Amino acid sequence: MPRTIGQVEAELAAALVQFEKDFLGRGPKETKAYIIEDMVLIRLKGVLTPAEQQLAKNSEGTELVKRLRSNLLEQAREPLSATIEKITGVGIVSLYTDISTQTGERIILFTLRENLAERFRNHLT
Repeated sequence: MPRTIGQVEAELAAALVQFEKDFLGRGPKETKAYIIEDMVLIRLKGVLTPAEQQLAKNSEGTELVKRLRSNLLEQAREPLSATIEKITGVGIVSLYTDISTQTGERIILFTLRENLAERFRNHLT
């Protein structure tokens, strides 16, 4: 039986939590994944460590946290993209990310080689 869009989104969220734990040493407090046409949007809440929260209290620290997190994700781009491809069955075109040092929220956006949401709509008809 084919997986539902909700099952795939839950699997994507779980994979990102595991990635954060394995690669960064701790996971987010909350994670949600969304399949939107040819994109996967992952929203992670509560990602900053106490040390990063302290650093982010001034502009230099904010930039340092953003650069560090961006650099770490860039180093893990290939294995993370491979994980997303394995779950979705669709190739990754690109990856975008940003983190808010004020809210401790991170957004990761993967653009895909095809419209994944359309696959699920086609299974319903």
